Amino acid sequence: MQRGYLDRPDCRLYYEAHGSGPFLFFAHGLGGNHLSWWQQVPHFQARYTCVTFAHRGFAPSSAPPGGPDPADYPGDLAALADHLGARDVRLVAQSMGGWTALEYALAHPDRVRALVLACTAGTIAREPSLFASPDQLPTWERNTAAAAKELQAANVHVAAGKRLAGEQPAAQFLYQEIDALSGVDKVKLRQKLHDSMTRPADDLRTLKVPTLWITGEEDIVYPPFLSDILAKLMPNARVAQVREAGHSVYFERPAEFNRIVDEFLGANP
Repeated sequence: MQRGYLDRPDCRLYYEAHGSGPFLFFAHGLGGNHLSWWQQVPHFQARYTCVTFAHRGFAPSSAPPGGPDPADYPGDLAALADHLGARDVRLVAQSMGGWTALEYALAHPDRVRALVLACTAGTIAREPSLFASPDQLPTWERNTAAAAKELQAANVHVAAGKRLAGEQPAAQFLYQEIDALSGVDKVKLRQKLHDSMTRPADDLRTLKVPTLWITGEEDIVYPPFLSDILAKLMPNARVAQVREAGHSVYFERPAEFNRIVDEFLGANP
């Protein structure tokens, strides 16, 4: 196992590398850090070099002046891959990590062997023309906003979800504890993420990298049907939806998540 810091011009990135074999990078979401993948690394490290890291601004990485900017995430990933000597990579991205992985894949498609986008469309703009009707997305947003308020009132992490809190209270507690470690201004960063969702969906038509979109049936943070729409634009993509799972499938249903990713990576070595 290797752990350390990578110096960037305006911050330091913390990373860990476990196991051996082809490089498999994990990019965490807004509620996580490198620890988020505690149920994935033990599963994959016998066959892959599993690289976890904390995005800039998320402890133990440091924050640049003014806080992290998602536009810097892909460059951080590129620098980390170069630092570790990873000539080609496989990417698993959760939620906010999609901003990192998708932009990296679009910039370096020749270096990405496989891309997993879990409950995320990254920087892709939610263009009205994508949806089945003008009301599809607004209706979903209204319904999920109400559900999110109920969870917050009950001290349940929205990205973990009601089912995780009810069925796996210890996991829900751990999720909240990992989230509390970050130290980043999430309101400010969430707005930056939202403002950067400007990439036209048609850009996905040029991305030939094998891509797996994973969604949670009960997600109230990211609209699962968006993945179904976007995957159809891509030359080599498919969707796997996990039933009875919310926004954090990797955390809530790790065995199913690992199995799906394992099969996908095996088909795209």
